[in-house]
Amino acid sequence: MKTKNIIRNFSLGLLLFTLSSCGDWLEITPLNDIVLENFWTDKTDVENVVASCYTALLGSDVVSRMLIWGELRSDNMVQGQGIPDAENEILRANILPTNPYTGWTCFYNVINRCNTVLYYAPMVAQKDPNFNESSLKAIEAEAKALRALCYFYLMRTFRDVPYASEPSVDDNQRYDMAPTPFDELLQILIQDLEGCKDYAIKAYGNKAYNTGRITRDAIHALLADLYLWDQDYDNCIRYCDLVIQSKREQYNELNKDKEELASNEYPLIEAETPGSSVTGNSYNQVFGTGNSTESIFELYFLESPGRLTNTTVSRYYGSVNAQRGYLGAPDFIGRDRNGGSNVFLYGNEVFAKKDVRSREYIGRSSGGVFPITKYAYRSVSNENGVYRSTDFANWIIYRLSDVMLMKAEALTNMISETAEEDTASSEAAQAKILLSQSFELVRAVYNRSNPEAGRDSLNFTNYSSKDNMNALILAERQRELMFEGKRWFDLVRMARREGNNTKLVDMVISKYTENQSTIRTKMMSVDALYFPYNEEELKVNSYLKQNPVYITETSSITR
Repeated sequence: MKTKNIIRNFSLGLLLFTLSSCGDWLEITPLNDIVLENFWTDKTDVENVVASCYTALLGSDVVSRMLIWGELRSDNMVQGQGIPDAENEILRANILPTNPYTGWTCFYNVINRCNTVLYYAPMVAQKDPNFNESSLKAIEAEAKALRALCYFYLMRTFRDVPYASEPSVDDNQRYDMAPTPFDELLQILIQDLEGCKDYAIKAYGNKAYNTGRITRDAIHALLADLYLWDQDYDNCIRYCDLVIQSKREQYNELNKDKEELASNEYPLIEAETPGSSVTGNSYNQVFGTGNSTESIFELYFLESPGRLTNTTVSRYYGSVNAQRGYLGAPDFIGRDRNGGSNVFLYGNEVFAKKDVRSREYIGRSSGGVFPITKYAYRSVSNENGVYRSTDFANWIIYRLSDVMLMKAEALTNMISETAEEDTASSEAAQAKILLSQSFELVRAVYNRSNPEAGRDSLNFTNYSSKDNMNALILAERQRELMFEGKRWFDLVRMARREGNNTKLVDMVISKYTENQSTIRTKMMSVDALYFPYNEEELKVNSYLKQNPVYITETSSITR
């Protein structure tokens, strides 16, 4: 892998960081390089390197790829203002191995830091009597989860990727290795997390830590996601339930003096400000302030001078200084903000007419492209949003509504084909129960953002089949998680489950105004769901074989 230089430099010159407050732990500033032989002596050394794993994850090259890999190719994104060539080529379905966003070094940098922690931490535990076994295992769980998260992004983007569980600490080590097949790597990650999940910290006692660091809930959410991709729906549901129950307990503890609220089945933050009909309350807590009660894991950008900033939001979505970012929302998404019918699923509209998310996530158009305001708005009140004046928006990886919709998808896809063919069978009766349970999860998420519509705005009879329920879940995931780096991956997961790209292409092709036939033909290949390997990676790793869909007669490297 091309990551050789970064791996060696990190191993031989580990970064030391100041730890002066709870916020500083997640937003550290480098002081000086420490020689390897003088490092790894006590628990603090280990904690410092764990902190550096988060610092690498907060880097703009990582966060921008989370967005671009997970959204840009989907039907959520179109060209905004002055978009750079690299992003524009991806939008145009013209991805080349020379595109810088096919580079993965930044993710392998995080992985190597995690591997370094896992390699040296047990040795430190033998030296430092204050570094007990439970602390060691908790740190190992944290590092393994961060590592698994990085691999999960890589494999969803490139499919088969090189897997390393050892750090680079020896000049004799090889840096080129064969990619691990998608399904095999999925099992490796699952087994790794299954083995460490119970040792993870349940709560740190600090809001920023509880959502900005890996917790047991974060590992459970990641496992639920991995199992969903593995089509192991029983285990997906099991971990979704653990997260939902944990969030319910947290909610009850916070509201123990409010008896009328303490039984809330799904503790979602209400869209309307309590005691009024002013909407924006949930947006302001989840995306404006950040570290909300719904959050499970998010990248925490402490708003303080000299700290790392989230330039991805201001660059791609906009800010007070640039209210139109590089990217925009297609007109078929924004159109219903100012009119249209309330029926979102059977027409081109994505949002119902009064869905508050359409006002929170998408700005009004002044020239045909609707600016993206999610994350870019610091606060929202009914129709009006206030842009951020700084680059410190947190970036959410997992939150409660995401997990609820994962569970709905798993419940629906537990239904067998025979259950719908024989309506009088016991399987059919069970299918109806599963559909009903799935529907209630979706409705809870949908109702939160449609307070004016009431609980009957979604009718179960319209979704009483597996196909219709899957369509509803996919549509609700699009509405709820829009612009969070999820949509393209959701479409790929659907295509993998169905064994073809037809629905994916039908959805995505609608955003193109020209060359639709050429793009459709190109995207129908299963290989086209994934990025090509970067040309530089092919030069240094002889084991990599280029994704066939990106090999042309003019390619300089095809191996």
